[in-house]
Amino acid sequence: MGKSKQARIAVLGAGIMGCSLALYLARLGSQVTLFDMAAQPCTAASRWNEGKIHLGYLYSADPSLRTAVHLLQGALLFRPLVEDLLSTSLDPVITLDDDFYLCHRQSVVSPDAMASYMQQVDAQVRAHPDARHYLTNVSQAQTRRLTATELNTLTGSPDILAGFRVPERSVQTTWIADRFAAAVAAEPRIEVRMRTRVTAAQPLTDNLEGAWQVETLDGSAGHYDKVINALWQGRMEIDATAGLPPIGVWTNRYRQSLFLRTREPVVTPCVIVATGPFGDIKNYNSRDFYLSWYLDGLRAESTAVTPPDPSTLEMPAQGQLTASIFDHLEALLPWVACLRENAERIDVEGGWVFAAGSGQLSNPAATLHRRSEYGVVRRGAYVSIDTGKYSTAPWVARTVAAELVKK
Repeated sequence: MGKSKQARIAVLGAGIMGCSLALYLARLGSQVTLFDMAAQPCTAASRWNEGKIHLGYLYSADPSLRTAVHLLQGALLFRPLVEDLLSTSLDPVITLDDDFYLCHRQSVVSPDAMASYMQQVDAQVRAHPDARHYLTNVSQAQTRRLTATELNTLTGSPDILAGFRVPERSVQTTWIADRFAAAVAAEPRIEVRMRTRVTAAQPLTDNLEGAWQVETLDGSAGHYDKVINALWQGRMEIDATAGLPPIGVWTNRYRQSLFLRTREPVVTPCVIVATGPFGDIKNYNSRDFYLSWYLDGLRAESTAVTPPDPSTLEMPAQGQLTASIFDHLEALLPWVACLRENAERIDVEGGWVFAAGSGQLSNPAATLHRRSEYGVVRRGAYVSIDTGKYSTAPWVARTVAAELVKK
């Protein structure tokens, strides 16, 4: 590609990874074309998720710590990177206090094993030079196991065996999604091609480091010096057209959750029921909440290279899914009834999530409990990115953009 500051780069996918990449590449002088089949950037999984900025505490079923270590750098720098990209503070959309992790009777990890694992993650976080840059300063990170009285106050359910206060937070992804869309629209070096379905990416000559073109349902687009596949839905299908066959095992999951706004402020903790196919609650500002119960919200699970179109999935009635999620959460956390009673608006939303792993979350041996196998694969001037987690996307994007512009 050379060191031309006018390099033409195609970015496929306008989720948080694609938008972050486009913004970084444009800042480095490249002309970027951003493709997505949605009407606006960040309208699928990048918009509709809980926004947990993972420090690794969730992955106690990976005692090797590989997942925690792999996630840590991106999570600790999420806030400064996103604030720089969006030119605004994330203060208004960071959850108000530390998370509570509850160990379910059917967890794939015992309470003592979970406690030991969290202490090891604490040490990793405290030792990291960027610990103070997280959503809150975690340079003194210390998980605390709840007393019996505290646990009974929080849940009272015999199905919950232990609880932990964990120095981890989340962000309100709907707010962030709107600002990524605005930042991309305001950048003159980014051409946005929405409502455009990409079908292939192919080199124009035998030289894989030369020009590439992008095929869409509307025709061909090119010549591009680089093509970067940052899709979350159908990434492997496009990889195959570029000469990158699928490697290893993977799972595509379409998940739905509840996004709730209350009529008046409701003070609740943020709670994760772990580790396995359970659920969680996020309180962003005492009026906006996220609620999930994994098995209720799982609409599809596929190992196909091309997952089914969401329009073909069987979706339950909104009221049915809402009631089921509330019922499961209230059975463990009775105070969730306050959210149901005060609900002003409830949206059922979701999107496809890709993971390099397989198996059921109820199985301790499932490789989905390990999320360290993600990163970048290249074929000449074509680059494919497995984001890994929402929380790692901006850091991966900055790293990839810097490397590409050097070449």
